[in-house]
Amino acid sequence: MDLFSGLTRLLRCLPPEAAHRLALRALALGLVPGERGPDDPRLRVSVLGLDFANPVGLAAGFDKNAAVWRPALRLGFGFVEVGSVTPRPQPGNPKPRLFRLAADGAVINRMGFNNDGVPAMAARLAGRRRGDGILGINLGKNKETADAAADYEIGAAQLGPMADYVVINVSSPNTPGLRALQGKAPLQELVGRTHRALAAACAGKMPPLLLKIAPDLQDQDLEDIAAVALQGELAGLIVSNTTIARPAGLDPRYAKEAGGLSGRPLFAPSTEILRRVYRLTQGRLPLIGVGGIANGADAYAKIRAGASLVQLYSALVFAGPGLVQRIKRELVACLERDGLPSVAAAIGADHR
Repeated sequence: MDLFSGLTRLLRCLPPEAAHRLALRALALGLVPGERGPDDPRLRVSVLGLDFANPVGLAAGFDKNAAVWRPALRLGFGFVEVGSVTPRPQPGNPKPRLFRLAADGAVINRMGFNNDGVPAMAARLAGRRRGDGILGINLGKNKETADAAADYEIGAAQLGPMADYVVINVSSPNTPGLRALQGKAPLQELVGRTHRALAAACAGKMPPLLLKIAPDLQDQDLEDIAAVALQGELAGLIVSNTTIARPAGLDPRYAKEAGGLSGRPLFAPSTEILRRVYRLTQGRLPLIGVGGIANGADAYAKIRAGASLVQLYSALVFAGPGLVQRIKRELVACLERDGLPSVAAAIGADHR
């Protein structure tokens, strides 16, 4: 048994939050081997003004406090997104709040933006230079904050100079009222204020600003988001966060637990939302596809549906860190099968 397999088996024997803490500790101590050799050049993607060695990223939620982003990059990810981070530290929701649905390849969480706060993350990232491995920072709001935009302004101002890209997260189902910010009027105000704070803090070298949306949106919601996105202050969209839907057949022990569902059951609905957003934005905005990716074929399907980049997290719970390299190998095989020279050539191919 190799180290990857042994570590994965051990973690699955522990309660979910304990397993997550141990995974972070193992990465911090260098106990998880890094990647071997450079990526296949066909995986290279240039988007958002950045050059990605490969399109496979680690989604927000794994490294909430930017504690292990460097070791995570060494697993073979093309980029890592940390957070969600809020201006003030907060403990999150009461436990238990994280549930594995192993038979479904799924996870339900109601963590509630538990994190150490913006100042702690800023201290960890102090002195970091952009381009030192691609790092995205995902911003959230504190639970009790009434003026949501003010929290995103704080995060943008203090962390923007350290980020290769910044994400406004208004799509977690675990902070009361957060998803209401996806409406057109509140979203315009939120994006405008965050953009101005980011521009002021970054002295002309502003990182791209993205918005992460929910998969549980109606047609009018998507049209409104697309309209705001095309106004110019957003550089791209991340599609999508976890879902509050509960498909039939989920493990009955956990199906009624509140929170966001991720993993395999999210793949189809999140990919369909991605496809619709690509059409609504006419392919003019870079999209990051997230939700249910467990192999190279899943990543390739997101790319063909319109994603320039993809992210994963839940599948690592079940497959372990070796999954990253496997997905990249399988992505290359998909390109070869379809006679495409690169990932860039596959972006949005289903719409052509």
